[in-house]
Amino acid sequence: MKKIILILFLTMNTMNSQEKLPFYEITEIPNEINSTNLMVRMIEGLGFRYHWATENITEKDLKYRPSKDAMSNYETIEHIYDLSNTIYNSSKSLPNIRSQKKTSMDFISLRKETLNNLKLTHEVFTSFNDEDLKNVKIIFQGNSGNYEFPIWNLINGPISDAIYHTGQLVSFRRTSGNPIPKGVNVFLGAKN
Repeated sequence: MKKIILILFLTMNTMNSQEKLPFYEITEIPNEINSTNLMVRMIEGLGFRYHWATENITEKDLKYRPSKDAMSNYETIEHIYDLSNTIYNSSKSLPNIRSQKKTSMDFISLRKETLNNLKLTHEVFTSFNDEDLKNVKIIFQGNSGNYEFPIWNLINGPISDAIYHTGQLVSFRRTSGNPIPKGVNVFLGAKN
């Protein structure tokens, strides 16, 4: 039974690798420096790093945890997915509702949905001008009401947190014996 599950996992992972998901590479450098272009580039940088941090990840990688108290790579991927929801909702100033319930998605679905959330966020921010960015709010909806924060908290909160955890995935999969694919150049935003 374990062999069948592993074969199915590897087949699905190979199929996932062949589907061109968002952020395989990032766009050309913008002609103008402004707040909107900077925000768009941050989302692209996160998307590109996440795309390659999760490309060809194995079941062994997903189970890896550096200590018994640490999150596994799979749990980290779930957390990044949650962050991507917060980032997307915030780009549209929609409320984020905290849930204690864990997602029931498999890795392939989590990866695809996370990248799609970042793509949708990218599209929203690309349509904005600098004045529109000033109106972006992070809204957390709770039992005692809504809590609103400005876009600055989106940068140092969920976006930075997602970048941080994506770096953990890169490090942990290297530790479990499966480094990211050769030729990924995060400085240029391309794969050679």
